[in-house]
Amino acid sequence: MLGEKTAEQIAQRWLDAWNSHNLDEILSHYGEEVQFFSPLITKLLKDPSGKIQGKSALRAYFAQGLMAYPNLKFEPIQVLTGVNSLVIYYRSVQNLFAAEFMVIDDQNLITHVQAHYSSSV
Repeated sequence: MLGEKTAEQIAQRWLDAWNSHNLDEILSHYGEEVQFFSPLITKLLKDPSGKIQGKSALRAYFAQGLMAYPNLKFEPIQVLTGVNSLVIYYRSVQNLFAAEFMVIDDQNLITHVQAHYSSSV
């Protein structure tokens, strides 16, 4: 079980990394074999699967996203804790509401992500 305090710490460090736009710091939160699903993948990469597999592919996607949204800033709303998982609910790019469901391993790395947005991206 992921404790509430640990979930809050993971979420805050994740938000801080994104808001710094430091790609290495952002990627430090993800495991090597991460699976990442997002409707933004279909937009930025023109990949209808909406899926990225592996940290190196995630690096390329995140780099493209940071270039596409140079004023990106995530504003936290709430963190929800689950069994070895958490959801970060926040305001995202283009002022959209976003929620990311993240599976966390025993090293507190993100191994699976399902991203959701308040409107079509």
